[in-house]
Amino acid sequence: MKETFAVIAAILAIGGNIPYIVDIFKGRVQPHAYTWFVWTLVTAIVFFGQVAKGAGIGALPTAASGFFTLLIFLLSLKNGFKHATKIDTVFLVLALAGIIPWLITNDPTVSVVIAVAIDLTAFLPTLRKTWLKPSTESPLLYGSNVLRHILALLSMQTYNLATTLHSIAMLITNTAMTILLVTSKPVKESDA
Repeated sequence: MKETFAVIAAILAIGGNIPYIVDIFKGRVQPHAYTWFVWTLVTAIVFFGQVAKGAGIGALPTAASGFFTLLIFLLSLKNGFKHATKIDTVFLVLALAGIIPWLITNDPTVSVVIAVAIDLTAFLPTLRKTWLKPSTESPLLYGSNVLRHILALLSMQTYNLATTLHSIAMLITNTAMTILLVTSKPVKESDA
């Protein structure tokens, strides 16, 4: 049964990201490059931490997500949000500074805890951007991420901090983002 949950969660990673990528090309969404860059690094850290701590097939959704996170980062360089602020840069520097303790430690659990803290910090520029301009994001990606992380948790071969913390944190942030996007009123061109 865990294998089924892992495969469905990986399919959700693919299914949630493909429309988002299409929306990038169509100019409907504008991913924040800072956030997606850090998310690419963090997803790799979490994946290796999950594997090291026994996630087994439960790491498959993280791997699938990591591929698309990297792709979206690369696309954001050309087609992403272009109005990074000083506070966005502060969040980027804080997130990248968090990688130093990860490099120092060889403990997968500590690495995942640090990676999740970095991930949450990196999420702030996208959250700020979405609060101001909700039309620059799509609720489909974040809503499918909620379901994906529920299934990812159910697919873990071993339950410990290293294998579950990332999905728990992502459940919270993606739920918040989905609610923000679904309840926000679209910004009119005259208001922008």
